[in-house]
Amino acid sequence: MSDKHAIEAGKAREVIVFRIDAQEFCVDIMSVREIRGWTPATVLPRSPSYVRGVINLRGAVLPIIDLAARLDFQAANATTRHVIVVVQIGDQVVGLLVDAVSDILTLNESQVQPTPAIASDSARAFVCGLIALEGRMVNLLRLDSVLADVRVEAA
Repeated sequence: MSDKHAIEAGKAREVIVFRIDAQEFCVDIMSVREIRGWTPATVLPRSPSYVRGVINLRGAVLPIIDLAARLDFQAANATTRHVIVVVQIGDQVVGLLVDAVSDILTLNESQVQPTPAIASDSARAFVCGLIALEGRMVNLLRLDSVLADVRVEAA
């Protein structure tokens, strides 16, 4: 079920909130398989600029997406303070490189506002809603769009 459909159904759900630079984003906790520390990735030739490479995750090849670069922010200069959020969308598992994980929130329909109409089409493709919390805004990511062009197959 997509992020928007879960919210429209009126069901409360949990999301994981993480930072990329000064921006906060979240994804449905049901899509998250694990959160792990940064591990240097093996670069793949001719891959998109936002694909950092792959790592070995318990015998499986895990592509690592620099989420900052994917969202057209400045690419991350990964350090030991960065984390990889391992997510699953459909049958694909990928790692999202983010600055830090900050919260787990329980949301309901009334807390999620639609993405403003003045946002660009590409912004609306990645963000399916905004959550206003205590003077800050959290972008609800549409993971299927973030992962749309990523296809790394295990050899």
